[in-house]
Amino acid sequence: MVLDKNVIIILIDGGRVDRAMRSPIFTNLQTKSVFFSQTITYAPYTNAAMHALFSGCYGNRNGTYSYWHTYRFKKNKFKTITEYLKDRGYFTCGDAHTKLIIPKQGFDEFHIHDENKDDLSKHHSNLIDLVKTKNDQGSRFFLYLTYSNIHTGIKDEVLKIYNNFSEEYFQNKTINEKRYDGFFSKAENYLEIILKKIQDLDLYKNSIILITSDHGISIGEKYGERAYGAFCYDYTIKTFASYIYPELKDKEISNQVRLIDFMPTILEHIGFEIDKKFESLDGESLLSLIEGKAFDEKLAYTETGNPLDQSRPPKRPNVKSVRTSNWKLIFNEHNNTKELYNLIQDPNEKNNLIGKGFDIEKSLWKKLMLIQKKHYINTISSHKY
Repeated sequence: MVLDKNVIIILIDGGRVDRAMRSPIFTNLQTKSVFFSQTITYAPYTNAAMHALFSGCYGNRNGTYSYWHTYRFKKNKFKTITEYLKDRGYFTCGDAHTKLIIPKQGFDEFHIHDENKDDLSKHHSNLIDLVKTKNDQGSRFFLYLTYSNIHTGIKDEVLKIYNNFSEEYFQNKTINEKRYDGFFSKAENYLEIILKKIQDLDLYKNSIILITSDHGISIGEKYGERAYGAFCYDYTIKTFASYIYPELKDKEISNQVRLIDFMPTILEHIGFEIDKKFESLDGESLLSLIEGKAFDEKLAYTETGNPLDQSRPPKRPNVKSVRTSNWKLIFNEHNNTKELYNLIQDPNEKNNLIGKGFDIEKSLWKKLMLIQKKHYINTISSHKY
């Protein structure tokens, strides 16, 4: 238990895990943190993924399960990490490129940056100065920062130019990779500056820091998805997380974990109990895993809305997946098809094994249906979608 510690969350919006794994900046970071190389997001797009992170619950329970459902977050039933910390006297501050991506409950200050103009290294350094001043005045703080420039670059150079079926995009994977790598390189530069700022202000010694990504981004792996949000393949749903605290032993953890697990991990780490007046969490603390104790890997659930041939995604998810470290089952609800992949032998998910007689297919399907039933019970008396 670590009492009276600050909490900093830094989101690298659209950061791919494969780039993080070979990045000098992230590799150096791994020597100073517990690095989770197999972190599975709830949704391969930002607002649902981050509402899940902040609440420790899947969007099919907390109400934010599509691009259209930010304001349907059930704030009276799900308590966010910001609210937990605010209730204990923390000064809470956040920054993002839009007010839509995270729940605002519990923030003392929430800033909106101009993703097309603002220098995020300077802007976020100024916010770190702000919370440091609060800390010097005796207030613990929670700081949330969004690095949005990968998203901005993809929006301007991919989403506005191509659609999910543009042959030109999918036939030029080398160009797509070079484009993305340029965006990721700038994210590395940003992170290097921000971490140096944290070090210069001597905040490492009294802070828990989580650096993570909400989802990856396509570079043309699967026809029908030129960026993210259409499918549940690993290049977008498998992300990364660095959990930094000076007294923890540095290591990489390759076990599958979920983005929803970090909210209860942080709360347990700083000695906060879960508020029983609110709905139970889907996420579970990873502290025992971090400390090298026995850990039972949990199934990861992901869902998204494939727009198909429409210009906007649907209001309800129509692609759903359940995943273990070894296997993944995908259910394409829009056309009632399934996909099954052996992730060890086929990490790029090219060989669909559905109907090939593997026992895991029935097991994963049953678990997916149980999750769907839980969602149905949770929403049966609520508003229309």
